[in-house]
Amino acid sequence: MNQTQNPHVSDETFDDFLVGQGLFDVCEEQAIKELIAAQLAEAMKAQGLSKTAMAERMKTSRRQVDRLLDPNSPSVTLATLRRAAAAVGRTLRVELS
Repeated sequence: MNQTQNPHVSDETFDDFLVGQGLFDVCEEQAIKELIAAQLAEAMKAQGLSKTAMAERMKTSRRQVDRLLDPNSPSVTLATLRRAAAAVGRTLRVELS
């Protein structure tokens, strides 16, 4: 069977495309926020924690927990993430690679 490459198909990856459009960093940041929010929500659910109970454990307001679980919120700090992780018995790991 003769396999010829379709001239309309690019070897460019989606990451390459995003870099080319200047969108890679923004998309990666959003993906990380969504993953962290989902992991926290999952840990809360596994422990039967309401947002109010989570706020009490973190010694903060329920509104802050809402922001924490909203990946579109720009106001979440590393300190807040660290307290949230501790509140569900986890640790926050940040690394440069």
